[in-house]
Amino acid sequence: MEREKRNDTSFSRKRSFTFGAYGGVDRFTCGDETRPESAEDNILDILDSPASESKPFLSSSSNQKDTELFEIIEKLQGSRIDEQRCEFPLPLKSQLLTIGGELPLILPSKSGGYWIDPSLERLVDVSPTSSHHGLDPESYDIMERDREAKIYHEFFCSRYHHSFTAVDASLGPLVLSVCLEEEENKLRVILRMKECSLHGVFSVSLFPNIPSAVELAKMLCDRVTVSKFEVVSYLKAPELITAFDEHRVSPNFKFGVLYQKDGQFTEEDILSNNDESEEFKEFLSVLGETIQLQGFTGFRGGLDVCHGQTGSEAVFTSFHGREIIFHVATKLPFTEGDQQQLQRKRHIGNDIVALVYQEGQTPFLSDVIKSHFLHCFVVVRRIQRGEEAGGAAYQVCVTAREDVPPFGPVIPHPPVFTDRSVLREFLLTKLINAEISCYKAERFSKLELRTRSSLLESLQAELSTRSQCMMGDPSLSAFPSSEGVRGASEGSGGFIENFKRAIRVRSHSFETLGVPRKTGSSASQKPQAEKDGESDKSPGSQPAPADSLGPAEVKDQASPQEET
Repeated sequence: MEREKRNDTSFSRKRSFTFGAYGGVDRFTCGDETRPESAEDNILDILDSPASESKPFLSSSSNQKDTELFEIIEKLQGSRIDEQRCEFPLPLKSQLLTIGGELPLILPSKSGGYWIDPSLERLVDVSPTSSHHGLDPESYDIMERDREAKIYHEFFCSRYHHSFTAVDASLGPLVLSVCLEEEENKLRVILRMKECSLHGVFSVSLFPNIPSAVELAKMLCDRVTVSKFEVVSYLKAPELITAFDEHRVSPNFKFGVLYQKDGQFTEEDILSNNDESEEFKEFLSVLGETIQLQGFTGFRGGLDVCHGQTGSEAVFTSFHGREIIFHVATKLPFTEGDQQQLQRKRHIGNDIVALVYQEGQTPFLSDVIKSHFLHCFVVVRRIQRGEEAGGAAYQVCVTAREDVPPFGPVIPHPPVFTDRSVLREFLLTKLINAEISCYKAERFSKLELRTRSSLLESLQAELSTRSQCMMGDPSLSAFPSSEGVRGASEGSGGFIENFKRAIRVRSHSFETLGVPRKTGSSASQKPQAEKDGESDKSPGSQPAPADSLGPAEVKDQASPQEET
């Protein structure tokens, strides 16, 4: 009986001890089950010792047992605590606490989906006193969005050449252009398809006779199945073909500029800033010149230059033959009581790339700005230089969605700039290349493919119809005279009108991007400045994309580029 009682007591104490000290870890034995002696057993033996054994507690052996008891408890607690340790989220553990006492410029999104350059592991040494402050600006190369776009204008328009059209059962509409470069004894060929345009140069000496249009097309793409092409005889065809080839080429760019103060983490806080510090104004002067919008005649990037509904000022610059305007958040209209500041976000949220200027040590979160179109952020933070150096230094970091390919120029190591002219050259090149690279992301590539397909189908139909009219096809004698006269006089024809419609229409584009379409009377809520802006687009440049900011803020355009 005494033994059983002791077993019951031991069982009870074992369970109570482990539960109370270690948060519910319940380890015990019962019946005749045996297990190796452990540290817990040693403690329980001491606790369960008869009273006769506990009398000499004041002796040296008692003190020794005391010491051993606490040592065993300490070991047990230490191991159990280690077992209960958990990994902190990545930004808190490895990034926030290990970068030389300073917080990084950018923190990754909790849900992922973004890359950061330079990676957070490279940010340990960001000393502005380092001897490497950026690369040579002459090595900063601006990317071309479409390298094939100007080949026709450069090599074909000034030479005698022929164009042909056909409709392939699998590839759809095809437009082929062939030019004989007699001085070099070469044939230059361009085949336009829905997916892309293929360009090739062949030596005439390879052929006993000049190959046919079908043979040339199959040499560029073996998937061509048509048996013949129709000759294009329309006199204004080169202008229509040039408009199609260069529909993605634009010398104009627009970028957002966000001003992030210390302690600001949310989109609402960042978009609600109104005042500009002297340091921020100094940084804006690096980007370009502050201009008055009223009556401004340069590229306006969708800003109102007549009625002042998008603010009175903006930052503008010319850079290597390109015009750039910045949508600076603090210069766009501020709406009292509007926490989301939609009058600001309707411009910045429709940009593809935004620049973030930081004051303080608060990191920028990759996905803090909710937008269907913003795919890349270039973050700049002003940092202190040594006392002997004086002036300002700027640290740079870039984040983009994971399906955006990397782009140059390469960020130096450490990513710090002390020369304002070098910083300007680097930032403007990086921003332009960022936008061009963003067009390769999944959302934009799908939209561009749909737009290109629509334009090519319209071009092929226009060239074929007008060529048959030139050949005197009686079935086409009823071709609209007004459009025909306008086409002959201006070289625009129906294709140009279809071109404009394809650029401006939004129906399938918004469904592709997952952007809700505007319904009901929301069209009447569109600001007057935007309505005015819709009338001054040219076929050579494309309107800005829309963002899901709300029914009244969604634009009517579909292409991811801006109007002039």
